[in-house]
Amino acid sequence: MTSLSTLTLPDHTQLPDSDGTFVSQSLAGVPPVVRTGAKNWQEHPQSILLTDSIQLVIEDLHSDSQYSIGQDLGIYWRLTDPPEKGASAPDWFYVSNVPPTLEGKIRRSYVLWKEYVAPLIVLEFVSGNGSEERDQTPPSQGEGGNVGKFWVYEQAIRVPYYGIYEVAKAQVEVYHLIDNTYQLMKPNERGHYPIVPMGVELGIWQGFYQNAELLWLRWWDAEGNLLLTGYERIEVERQKAEVERQKRERIVEKLRSLSAEELNALGINPVMLD
Repeated sequence: MTSLSTLTLPDHTQLPDSDGTFVSQSLAGVPPVVRTGAKNWQEHPQSILLTDSIQLVIEDLHSDSQYSIGQDLGIYWRLTDPPEKGASAPDWFYVSNVPPTLEGKIRRSYVLWKEYVAPLIVLEFVSGNGSEERDQTPPSQGEGGNVGKFWVYEQAIRVPYYGIYEVAKAQVEVYHLIDNTYQLMKPNERGHYPIVPMGVELGIWQGFYQNAELLWLRWWDAEGNLLLTGYERIEVERQKAEVERQKRERIVEKLRSLSAEELNALGINPVMLD
């Protein structure tokens, strides 16, 4: 019998990064890769939207850069044979106070028995009826070792916040772990769900993103201001600059209508308007 002192548990380099349904897809600062068999077209841009818009907030929370964001990345929570049956792969999750890479290598998976830190929030994007994401089947009742995804996040990994986003219905359910049990959260007056440790809110936004006008899952700050993507921030600055440019042009045109004497009275050299 192997003693605990000599037992060596596998790490992310020794465990499969795919079981045909999930792959090591993305971490903070690493561009995501489309996985084979993605559940729907919207899933991939949805993950990017969540990561891009929350980046500045998370960087403010972690000045030491000790955090990771996973997109379709397997979370190993138990040892099984085959190993991949002991993993769950959320569509999006965030873990605080862990390094983004391990020994200079991108994570192939997130191994709970090596990290000891559960994700703060896990999000699943539902294409079907949501039965898989709401499945509370414990190991003792699962056929062939299968365990319900809801049970895994609640009882095994113990994720504080679990969101189920139904793409077709454009609605999200958010659960908060209280006394070791998930409690369904009620939205605030803005229809958002506060994720207090992050200082943000989660909700549904209708708008144009990646060439599509759709309902998207997005973040807001605690005051209800939409958190913008990098492109959106650039566009806002561009629009501000354009407004200022037009304002300056109107002022110049008005000044050009004045006589030289009027300009001199204002202390303006007429030559400067040429």
